Amino acid sequence: GTMSASGPEKPQPSDAEEVRLQEAEQDWAAAKAFYDNLVSKRPRPPKPQHAITVAVSSRALFDLVEERRIYEEQGVEKYVEYQQANENVTLKPGPAFYFVKALEHVNARLLELYPDDEERFDIVLMTNNHAQVGVRLINSINHYGLTIERFCMTGGKSPVGYLTAYLTNLYLSADSEKVQEAIEAGIASATMFTANKDVPYSDTQLRVAFDGDAVLFSDESEQIVKEQGLDRFFEHEQLNENKPLAQGPLKGFLEDLGKLQKKFYAKNERLNCPIRTFLVTARSAASSGARVLKTLRSWGLEIDEALFLAGAPKGPILVKIRPHIFFDDQMFHVEGAHKLGTIAAHVPYGIAQKYHKSA
Repeated sequence: GTMSASGPEKPQPSDAEEVRLQEAEQDWAAAKAFYDNLVSKRPRPPKPQHAITVAVSSRALFDLVEERRIYEEQGVEKYVEYQQANENVTLKPGPAFYFVKALEHVNARLLELYPDDEERFDIVLMTNNHAQVGVRLINSINHYGLTIERFCMTGGKSPVGYLTAYLTNLYLSADSEKVQEAIEAGIASATMFTANKDVPYSDTQLRVAFDGDAVLFSDESEQIVKEQGLDRFFEHEQLNENKPLAQGPLKGFLEDLGKLQKKFYAKNERLNCPIRTFLVTARSAASSGARVLKTLRSWGLEIDEALFLAGAPKGPILVKIRPHIFFDDQMFHVEGAHKLGTIAAHVPYGIAQKYHKSA
């Protein structure tokens, strides 16, 4: 251990270098102070570890059907050229647009009640567009006054790595393969489809509807139905009434909504809460409803309204609820809701997908 005594001395910085380091340090401090003192009416984006991050693709946020056609028929160069030529033409709202607006309304209410709190929604635009298309997207976002500060333009690469890096709580995209990849990576995710009707949505309350099995819960029940039939399923549910169902891919998002609802309740705003959640399930209440309600209770989650339809179509009920988004694992229900003008998103999870693919 005598090495240290005779070993090479660490070179001392020269005076000139010392001065330069101090100046650099001061520059950095000045730049930071300048940025911190900028007075902005816009709230700063929250840190991802506090925020509820909702990543939305450009085709979910805006109607890009025409642009997509150019991309598919004429290739990427023509597509980029077209987008640049139309930079100042505002894009029309896509299927996730009103959902995003409702999230932002909740944020505004949260900021009134909790000005220093970062636990709110952060919308990230996650797109595999090339950066050249960014200007049109930014122009459109600013035109509608949306607060979307974080952009990820992956230029053709899969966004799943970025979704994980941003601690994404929900990913909405028009690309079912990317959604499938995100679900497999354990990220709550759903495929959006272009809306076919203009339905008026609530501006003052975010309304989110969930299917139960294979969305909030695992697909255990659907497996029993498919493999052993309905009677065996009813029997199984009654036997297991007190055993909570395993969680499904969107349980976490319902939990996030519940966490925010409690922040309103804490300020005595229960009657004026800007978030309302719905369970819309094909289960029948008497024969298989108790297990669902007890599962939610065991998770400490309140759902505002639970609708057990006992196999009746979901579309007509959803028209009454008018959710900004409805999540279901079966395309059949998604299409049925869609035909009547509800924005439904497909969650590609569980056994229903296997049957759907082979069909």
